[in-house]
Parts: sequence; structure tokens; C-alpha cells
Amino acid sequence: MQPLVRTRERATRPPALATAAERSAPPAPGRAEPARRRAGTMTRTQPVSPAALPAGTGRNAESVAVLRRTARLLMHRLPQFTDQVAELINHQEPAYRSPAMDSDMLWHEVHRSLRHSVGCLINPQELSDAARRCTWRIGADRARQGLPLDALLHAFRLGGGAVWRELLDIAAQRDPESMRLLVHVAGDVWNFVDEHCSIAAEAYRATEREMSWRRENRLRLMTEALLEGTARVSDLPDIAAALDMPERGRYAVAAVAGPRRAALHGGPGQSAGLVWHRTETADFAIAPVAEGGPGKLAEELRARTGPGVRVGISPAVDGLAAVGEARQLAEKALAACPADGRVALLEEHLAAALVVSSPELGSVLTDRVLGPLLKLEPMDRDLLLETLTAWLECDASAQRAGERLSCHRNTVLNRLRRYERLTGRSLASPRETAELSLALTAHRMLRTP
Repeated sequence: MQPLVRTRERATRPPALATAAERSAPPAPGRAEPARRRAGTMTRTQPVSPAALPAGTGRNAESVAVLRRTARLLMHRLPQFTDQVAELINHQEPAYRSPAMDSDMLWHEVHRSLRHSVGCLINPQELSDAARRCTWRIGADRARQGLPLDALLHAFRLGGGAVWRELLDIAAQRDPESMRLLVHVAGDVWNFVDEHCSIAAEAYRATEREMSWRRENRLRLMTEALLEGTARVSDLPDIAAALDMPERGRYAVAAVAGPRRAALHGGPGQSAGLVWHRTETADFAIAPVAEGGPGKLAEELRARTGPGVRVGISPAVDGLAAVGEARQLAEKALAACPADGRVALLEEHLAAALVVSSPELGSVLTDRVLGPLLKLEPMDRDLLLETLTAWLECDASAQRAGERLSCHRNTVLNRLRRYERLTGRSLASPRETAELSLALTAHRMLRTP
């Protein structure tokens, strides 16, 4: 068979095989190889069944001898044959004509693959493991390069077919009878090709999984750095590109707690325009917000929040650099969220957020403003606290508070006057009324007995 392209000089070609870049070769001595990859290359490349190479067992010994003799002759003309196979792959598989594929690199890899594969036809016991490792590297490198798996397997089959045709041509040139004997080992040769296609596919998929894990881990670390406020300013452009979020956009952070919080997102990464990050105690979502603020985000999460799930949402901040600050504000909003599960915008729960931000001061305020009430019998205490809360929520209207509590307005007024007698405080004083409102919030948030 004549070469399809000009034969390279042997002196310029180091011995090598198919389609793998040097970066996937085994690590140099003294350099540790990642455990994940090491496990893949050392265990996954082992065949399910014995290598489909001629060993003579149950075969025509004469046919096996012809195959090995013919393979030795092919090994002597390997550089010229490499030209043919590289050109064949380049011509029949469009993916190998992409700009990412360097023709010289392809030649070296095809040569390396052929050297191992043809060598297995000659001495399968000694060379089969090396051939499998070579094929594994090819599959792994093609996954890293982004070449389609179908294109990789097509190239392997093209190479296998070319080897078989060349063996037949060599045998026919020497002795037509030898060519007929090769038919008896055709199944062995094609089983070998199928086995290595399987190894390449397994390496490809394993590398894809590893790459996916690395991408997800990189996004997780970037998101964590933003939320912790530890991201370097110089890294923000790369983080923005990786998360597909503008560096100088407006963002809010949602903090989500509760046993069913995972239902709000599909896992790590982006979901419904949000970038999620999980921790042991809460999940956090970074959300782009419009000029109107985080109100729309609150509406969306309310529609998706089930019982027992609590959500705190920060005010909007400018730029990814401020996401760490937004996370802290979201945690304060979450702490101010009722325990029965709601969505709390920090801007709507500032008093509660102030209380939970300084629980010590909240306890002091509660004792000063509500101390005498808290010493009453539980039923009496709760009645007065409920009345005071209703009166404040009804804008200091005894009439409306009575309607809410299902009692006469005079009953409400009597209870208010009793509070004033017990505490010595005046509900006519704006300052003391404001303190009462904060004290009631602190009592509720801090669960003061």
C-alpha cells in the first residue's frame, strides 16, 4: 500500500501511538499522581476478559505465526504507515480537522499508538498492559480537549481497519497462502480493536466526570469566597466570568434555613438565575436584582417556600465585591424571620434584626420595659402581652385592637392602664412606646421566659 502523504524522516519521529497529548503521560519520578486519576489508569484499564490477541490456544498455530511474522514486517515500515493512518483519520473524521488538532502532534500520537498495538500482535504477553495504558491516555486527553466521543471511537476503528488491511497486503506480497491463513485470526484482531475502543470510551467518560467535578468545585470555591468576603479584587473578573454574572451588577443574598431548604434549588451551581452555596446550617443564594431591589426575589422565594423553611433576604448591594456584606445582612434577616417559616426582607424587619444583632441589650431592654409583666401568672402575663402587641400593630387604636382581640375597646384601655400601673411607664410618651415595641420584639425573638 502506498503512503497517502510524504513519509516523514524516522530520525525526527520518536516512537509513540494515537491521539494523546504529553500532558496525560504518567507523572515523572518523584511526582505524586492524583489518587482519582491513578485509580482510573491502574484499575479501569484492566480488560474484562483476556486480551483478544492471538496466543495460539485453540487457534491454528500456523495462522498465529503468520500474523506475528507479518506484524514484524509492518513494524519495520511503521513511520510510512503512520503517514497513511494519520492522513486517513484527518480525511474521514472532520473533528480531527479542527484548529485545536495539530497535525504534527497527531502524527506522533498515531505512531505511538501503532507501535503499541502492532507490538501486541507480536508479543501480547509483554506489551498488552502498556498498550492499554496508552489507549487510556488517548481517551482521557481527547475528553480534556473536548473532542466528541464518537469522533474518538471512529478514529480508533479507522486505525484498526487500516492495520488489518496493511497486514493482508504484506502477507499477499510475500505469499498469497499466508494471506488466507490470516483469515483465521481476523476475529482476534477485531476483538483487540473493540477492547481498546472500550478502554478509550471508559477513559473519556471518567475524565469527563473528573472535569465536571473540578468545574463544580471551582465554582463552589469562588462562590464561597464571595459570600465570605475573602475574594481578591484581582480575581473578581474571573469569578464574574465563571459565574456568568456582571462584576458591577446589583445583588442581594438570600439565606435559607430549615430541613426542607434544598427544595428551593437544584443543587450547587446556578438555578433559576441564582448561584447557590450550601453550608451545614444554611444555604445561600446570590441573586442579581433590578433597580427596584430584592422585592421580586422575595416574591419568587415565597412562591417556592414550603412549611418550616425560613428565608432572610439582604438589601441590594453594588457589585460582586459587596456580596460578603450582603451575606451578613441576609443572616440577620434570617435570624429575624419567624420560626414557623416565612420570607423576611431585612428592610421590613429592622427592629427584629437590631434585637438579634445584640441579644444582650435585647435582654436588658426586655427586663426594664416588661419585667413586672413577666412575673405575673402565665395566663395573665400572656393576655397583657397580646393586648399590647395588638394595640401597637393597630397603630395605637383601642377600637381596632378590640376588634382583633374580640373584646370591647374599654377592655383594651383597662389592660393598657394596668400595664402603666405595673411598670410606671406612660404609653402617651413616644419614646417609651418605641421602647415597648422593641421590648416586645426582643421578648418574641429571644424567647425570654
